[in-house]
Amino acid sequence: MFKRASKRKISHVRRLRRDATEVEKRLWWKLKELNAQGFHFRRQSPFKAYILDFAEHEAKLVVELDGGQHGEPAQLRHDAERDAFLASQGYRTLRFRNLDVLENIGGIVERILEELGDFRERPPPDPSFATLGTDRPPHKGGGEP
Repeated sequence: MFKRASKRKISHVRRLRRDATEVEKRLWWKLKELNAQGFHFRRQSPFKAYILDFAEHEAKLVVELDGGQHGEPAQLRHDAERDAFLASQGYRTLRFRNLDVLENIGGIVERILEELGDFRERPPPDPSFATLGTDRPPHKGGGEP
């Protein structure tokens, strides 16, 4: 399904996860609550040439958090190119400012749920995996699948 990321990229992803900003941590806690409801958001998820802040690959939804640098012309062009590429792969991208997470995280979660649409109505996860804290079988070989 996905091409394996290089060791260098995996190392970078692990560093991004370890050094997450306070805003990223806050949103991640909310997305983990959605994961408990049967979704499968991943953070700092490698996808092709990019690392996605948060992604629900089955629903093809990407959530990006934008700091102040995202208002700069060069960054706006980069974000537009990235979003267009993701759209060409069937993904929808939601972008939120860091300030939005701090001031209205509930509204952000509602917007994410709206975008997930019919995925909200999926059957619940297999209860046999409930003791593992995930709706997927354990991944062999360590690390995230």
